[in-house]
Amino acid sequence: MAKVLVIGSGAREHALAQTFLKSPQVTDVFCAPGNPGMVRDNIQTIDIAELDFDGLVEFAKDKLINLTFVGPEVPLAKGVVDAFEAAGLTVFGPNKDAARLESDKDFAKHFMLLNGIPTAQFGSFTDSATALKFATKLGFPVVVKQIGLAAGKGVAIVNNQTDLEAAINDAISKDGRVLLEEFIDGEEFSMMVLLGKNDRVIFPVSQDHKKIFAGDKGPNTGGMGAYSPVPHIDDSLIRITERTIVDPTIKGIKAQHLDFNGVIYIGCILDHGVPKVIEYNLRFGDPETQVLLPQLKSDFYQLTMDLIAGNPVKTEFQHDGFYLGVVVSAPGYPEKPEQSIPMPDLPKNVVFAGVQKNANQLVSHGGRIFTIVDHADSLKNAQQKVYAELAEIDLSKFYYREDIGYRDI
Repeated sequence: MAKVLVIGSGAREHALAQTFLKSPQVTDVFCAPGNPGMVRDNIQTIDIAELDFDGLVEFAKDKLINLTFVGPEVPLAKGVVDAFEAAGLTVFGPNKDAARLESDKDFAKHFMLLNGIPTAQFGSFTDSATALKFATKLGFPVVVKQIGLAAGKGVAIVNNQTDLEAAINDAISKDGRVLLEEFIDGEEFSMMVLLGKNDRVIFPVSQDHKKIFAGDKGPNTGGMGAYSPVPHIDDSLIRITERTIVDPTIKGIKAQHLDFNGVIYIGCILDHGVPKVIEYNLRFGDPETQVLLPQLKSDFYQLTMDLIAGNPVKTEFQHDGFYLGVVVSAPGYPEKPEQSIPMPDLPKNVVFAGVQKNANQLVSHGGRIFTIVDHADSLKNAQQKVYAELAEIDLSKFYYREDIGYRDI
C-alpha cells in the first residue's frame, strides 16, 4: 500500500490530500506543513516548512513515501523537485528550470513568442523611462505586472499616467524589471493540464474570480471563488484552445528541454472570441483545485504514478453537474487581513487554508481562511446551495464575495 506526501498548507493542498485518500491504494497522506483544519479528514500534518528541502527529503526517505506532490509555487521555483530527484525520490512537479514559466513572466512571454502561442503584446523593462514610452504606444488601460512570483496579486490595470508611473516603479523595485502588456477586455478561463513522460490529462475548464469585490471590482487577490465546468466556454472553444495553445505549449516545453512531470495551469482569455494566454502557472490553482478534483472519477494516485512512469493514462470525469466554491477570507484581505479570529462551527464540505490552533480552538491565520464547495445539477443550483450554507454559518467576522459564478448565471 502507498504513502503520499503533499507539500504545502492551503486549501489546494487540503483538496489534493483528500483526493489521494480516496484511492484504495493509499493508506496514509501526510501534508507538510499542512494546517490543523486538515486533521478532521485523517490527513497527517507534519511540522516541516515547505522550503526546508533537506527536512522534506529526509522525511520522505524515513517514511518510505511512494509519491510526493508539490502544491505551491515558491518551493517549485526554488528547486524542491530537483532536491527530491537528486535523492532518487518520486515527485510530481516541475524542476527549477521549468518552473521559470511561472516564476519569470518575461521568460514565459518570450517562450510564447518563440513557440507561436497567442498572447497579448508585451514588453519588459529595467528602467521606468523606457517602460513609460512603451506604455504610451500601448495606450490606456495598460497592464503592469511584476516579473516574479506575487501570490496572484502582482498585476495592476492602470488608466492614467500617475497610477502608471507608481505601478511601474513598484514592480521594478520588487524584481528589477517590469512587464507591460496591452489590455485585453475578454472572458478569462483556466485550463489545468497534467503532464507526464508520454501523456497528458486535461481537466475540465474552470473560472476563477480574482478581484476582492463583487462584479470584479477592487484589487487582485489569490482568488475569491471558482466554478467548473464553464458553460460559455463550449467544446469548440476548448478544442481550439487545445490546438492553438495546449499543443504548442507542450511541444515548446519538449523542444526547449524543459520536460517535467507536473501541472501546467494555463490562464486564458478570449480576445474577440480568440483564446490567448495570460500567463502560465506550474501548479494547480487555488481555488480552482477545490472545484476540479471532485470531478475526477479516476484513481488520482494511479493516474499520477502512470504519468510519471510513462504508462498509458485512463481518465474519467463526472459529467452530471457543476461545482462551485466560495472562498471565505479575513476582513482586510488582501492588504492587511485581521488575524486570530475564532472559527465558527463549519460543515464537512469545507476545505481549510489559513487556520491555526490556539488553545484547542481553530482561529484564522492568513488572508484566505477556507473554501466551501457544493455540487448541483445546474450552476445556478450549485450557487444557491453554497450561499444557503454560508447563510447558516455565523460569518459576521469574515468576508466573502456574494456573486461567484455570476458570469454564467
